[in-house]
Amino acid sequence: MSMYRRELLSLGVLALLPQIRLNAQASQDVIGDLVAGNHILANENVLDGYGHISVRQPGNKNRFLLSRSLAPESVTAADIMEHDLDGVPIDAKGRTPYKERFIHSAIYRARPDVNAVVHCHTPSLIPFGVTDVRLRPMYHQAAFLALGVPVFEIRQAAGMTNMLIETAPLGAALAKVLADKPAVLMRGHGAVVVADTIPNVVGRSIYMDLNARIQLQAVQLVGARSGPITALTPEEAQKYAASDNYARAWELWKKKAR
Repeated sequence: MSMYRRELLSLGVLALLPQIRLNAQASQDVIGDLVAGNHILANENVLDGYGHISVRQPGNKNRFLLSRSLAPESVTAADIMEHDLDGVPIDAKGRTPYKERFIHSAIYRARPDVNAVVHCHTPSLIPFGVTDVRLRPMYHQAAFLALGVPVFEIRQAAGMTNMLIETAPLGAALAKVLADKPAVLMRGHGAVVVADTIPNVVGRSIYMDLNARIQLQAVQLVGARSGPITALTPEEAQKYAASDNYARAWELWKKKAR
């Protein structure tokens, strides 16, 4: 190699260094937020010993980050594993992945707009997956629910199962029912929530839980009178959604989770 070419190569590498540092810093920031998201959702009782949260890898839409199989409250940066869109860990290093990682891989494959996914078993949501009562937005913090929350019936995809999304085809079936919605309920199992960022998917998961509890209270209030329950309209939801980033709450949730 000539001296001239070596100089050009050196200059090229030097020119890339700031971008390399930026990408490395961005990855560390995202891992930190992913760990925080695990702790927050555990602290807010959206996740318990089970359930998980993931994020799409910054700069590579064909990879996502998800903890090894571990209770969310116990997750650290060292537990975060990279996966491809087939749900295969890139470098497991002896760590065991979540069985239901195919929930995440299938949704990232089907939804380019989604950058963060939560799978939860939040008790308040279960009744809306096993009855014909639909989850509706009761207040502005849960305005995103006005887009609709479908119910995934696993028997329609695979007959009698253990209810878990343990294969890529089941993940694809779930993603198909989710379609373009912000969340999907899973009959007799739990729910999946999606968003464009970790703070937003955490916020949606927390307020979806609170909304479900509020709706159950509203049903109890009308009782035998069978009176109407006035949910937010799609128009109201659209007007609020423009400011729906949960930034203030995110900082509070992180402080509480520490």
